[in-house]
Amino acid sequence: MLPIYGLEKSSLLDYPGKICAVVFLYGCNLRCSYCHNPELVVEECPKSTLIKKEDVLKFLEKRIGKLDAVVITGGEPLIHPELLNFIKDIKKLGYLVKIDTNGLLPNSLRRYLNSGYIDYVAMDVKYPIEEYNERSGNMNAQSCISESISIILNSNVDYEFRTTYVKGIHNDESVRKICEMIKGSKRYYIQNFREGKSIDQSLSIQNSFTPEELKTFKKIALGYIPIVEIR
Repeated sequence: MLPIYGLEKSSLLDYPGKICAVVFLYGCNLRCSYCHNPELVVEECPKSTLIKKEDVLKFLEKRIGKLDAVVITGGEPLIHPELLNFIKDIKKLGYLVKIDTNGLLPNSLRRYLNSGYIDYVAMDVKYPIEEYNERSGNMNAQSCISESISIILNSNVDYEFRTTYVKGIHNDESVRKICEMIKGSKRYYIQNFREGKSIDQSLSIQNSFTPEELKTFKKIALGYIPIVEIR
């Protein structure tokens, strides 16, 4: 059973230039301290709270002509082998499909991007490459992330890279190193940590960057990438 935890029925933010629905899948292969969806990652997921994929498809069928796209996010969507069949059903209804990923599953990512069913992919680049193994607890993380970046840059699928910046974890040098990792990409989004629910509940507004600091990050990033926006 595909663990669909939530459905946002309309969003103008999650697929650039499109009106979309957002499907949230439970489960992730990372435990980022600043994750803003802890209910999808570390909290128990009672089966009674899950939404049947048939109900999501019925909703989408009713919204044909009013929505343009469906975004699949998490958690980490690519950990679920049954996801591709769900995406095929969405495509039959005529929707564009975007997936969000952390890049730790390059083989799955390649299969999805080569399937012809994905129209847009967003990859979260969380840390400079040399920090990935330790921060993720995955000794293969560095090679997986590098491979996923290469897959995206060499695919025919539209894409974006993005990073959520957290004071105490990231700094100016982080921006330079991350942008060096994705050098050659066309689009990069800088996101600020926002106080609220997170896996590490000690994180607070003190871990957010000021608007001026974010502008500095953007200026640094523009030295590597032509389109950089602050979200």
